[in-house]
Amino acid sequence: MAKIQMKTPLVEMDGDEMTRVIWKMIKDILILPYVDLKSEYYDLGLVHRNETDDQVTIDSAEATKKYGVAVKCATITPNAQRVEEYNLKEMWKSPNGTIRAILDGTVFRKPILVDGIVPYIPTWTKPITIARHAYGDIYKNTELRVEAGSKAELVVTDKDGNETRALIHDFKNSDGIIQGVHNLDDSIASFARSCFNFALDAKEDLWFASKDTISKTYDHRFKDIFAEIYENEYKAKFEEAGIEYFYTLIDDVIARIIRSEGGIIWACKNYDGDVMSDMLATAYGSLGLMTSVLVSPSGVYEYEAAHGTVTRHYYKHLAGEKTSTNPIATIFAWTGALRKRGELDNIPELCEFADKLEAASIKTMEDGVMDKNLSLISKLENKRVVDTETFLREIAARIA
Repeated sequence: MAKIQMKTPLVEMDGDEMTRVIWKMIKDILILPYVDLKSEYYDLGLVHRNETDDQVTIDSAEATKKYGVAVKCATITPNAQRVEEYNLKEMWKSPNGTIRAILDGTVFRKPILVDGIVPYIPTWTKPITIARHAYGDIYKNTELRVEAGSKAELVVTDKDGNETRALIHDFKNSDGIIQGVHNLDDSIASFARSCFNFALDAKEDLWFASKDTISKTYDHRFKDIFAEIYENEYKAKFEEAGIEYFYTLIDDVIARIIRSEGGIIWACKNYDGDVMSDMLATAYGSLGLMTSVLVSPSGVYEYEAAHGTVTRHYYKHLAGEKTSTNPIATIFAWTGALRKRGELDNIPELCEFADKLEAASIKTMEDGVMDKNLSLISKLENKRVVDTETFLREIAARIA
């Protein structure tokens, strides 16, 4: 069979540990036999990031802006233990955070539904997509320890040098802590437009929630910007598409989500999205069954697996043991990127291949062939637990 030809490269960001091993397996078994892959390759493994002083991460994000589509392997965000383990020059920042800041994107995470893997919330018969604002809040914070007897103030100096001050707290009798967070109107507006556009493409209702009753300036600004953009730019489009934009408080939306059937897009501020996406992934089954795509308002797409680098399995792999690791989220990162490249370059064969690979992956699991962790949550009676390479070859055998 002739390989599908690509026109424009996509950006390929390699990663760390077990997911790096699986990355190569997926390419060798599921991609390269069918697609004449064109990619601009960047090694975001921690060793190479350290060698380049993390410049490679910046370069990969700039390349994504150039080519419009990227696919990313899971990567290590180092802590103190990793600094020692890898003999790092410094504790490098999260590659995902760096890429999100450069692309000014919104992260959309959606569960993959598979027969036999039943959500813990029985009413959820459709997937719920989390839209996470990928800028600001505690991820761009400034923090200080405060000694008793100190007074902390918030100070803003305008362009003319005039100061506005507000008391944070007078620490008269106790040590304490303070934290400063910020956001940008431009970034919030980009977040809003990305969410509205994604909802129109998916033809699903969009819900947004913050805590504007308590945070009367910070959170209320999110609410106001969303409302202004919706009324001025998207209301007519939503009505024509037969979908709804709905705002409520974050605690109210959580109660509503639990009672819903799914099939909606839930827009969250940065921290809320970080937490709730993992909650949804677990409630639907597994982080290994969660797609993730970063979408910028300019139409740039970066697809990745939502989970980490599977360190425990990597050490087993290094010891020569066969591992049974779930590759589905990484496969769907590849299919998402290939499909988007096919859409943008008008290559229907590439889109069809992405659809077939996803269908074969789901069919394999529904036939009872799966990794060890998925087998623990699957309700199917006849299951066959296989190692990762066998799992991938079983998928390949089902590509129609």
